[in-house]
Amino acid sequence: MKIGFIGTGVMGHAIVEHLIAAGHDITVYNRTKSKTDDLIAKGATWQDSPKAVTKGSELIFTMVGYPHDVEETYYHAVTGIFATDVKGKILVDLTTSTPSLAVKIAQTANENGAESLDAPVSGGDLGAKNGTLTIMAGGSEAAYQNVLPVFEQFGKTCMLHGGSGKGQHAKMANQIMIAGTMTGMTEMLVYANQAGLDLSKILDTLAGGSAANWSMINYSPRILAENYSPGFFVKHFVKDLKIALDEANNMGIDLPSTTLAEQLYEKLEKAGYGDDGTQALIKLWWQDGKKS
Repeated sequence: MKIGFIGTGVMGHAIVEHLIAAGHDITVYNRTKSKTDDLIAKGATWQDSPKAVTKGSELIFTMVGYPHDVEETYYHAVTGIFATDVKGKILVDLTTSTPSLAVKIAQTANENGAESLDAPVSGGDLGAKNGTLTIMAGGSEAAYQNVLPVFEQFGKTCMLHGGSGKGQHAKMANQIMIAGTMTGMTEMLVYANQAGLDLSKILDTLAGGSAANWSMINYSPRILAENYSPGFFVKHFVKDLKIALDEANNMGIDLPSTTLAEQLYEKLEKAGYGDDGTQALIKLWWQDGKKS
């Protein structure tokens, strides 16, 4: 299949590697071209704009940073996806963005004879690398079934949650849950360390009981190794939590724990750690992420 992929960051890069390995004809675009060099060496083709990628592809994936990046990628008058003919194509946004923008993209796609899915993912850099991402989709059943075989080449759990925008709502539910586990993991390590416990033993113990969770199992070892490289950026998690809280407010519900998590991560970002991984939350307690 001729697949276009726009946005080859930490996760997008790994996804493209899976698609190349599966034998697809891949065309890529990224704002920083050098981030696609090894993908091109592995067989991908470079194009210099989202428009150019779309023109030569049947299925187009986008995975960029923020909702305003998604808007520009699709709607830029000269270089955007909708600046070319999209009739008969399927457009899939893997970015965690706003439900309202997903609905807007779907409407524009349908008006121009195309299909679209909002399909944000969860699983971080490890999930992308291992091809085990969770994919939460919104859109038509027909479009979803057409793309599902491709989703399964880089994802382990795939689910259609309803019409356009529902994939983004599902991702917000995911991020609300992650916010709780990340704050819990961080405070657990701070407490255990201050109590003089062996943190490696504590992690082994908790992993065997009801406290076990994905955040602790995957991120606590990085913290103990003082590895704060981004599996998922702090700055992007702040963006996600703000979207979740905005949507909750629109629905008239109060999420106090998520509100506190957003405040903590925003404080971390303002302290200069926005490009760190989300495990860097512990730097609010441990200077430079090093336990005392």
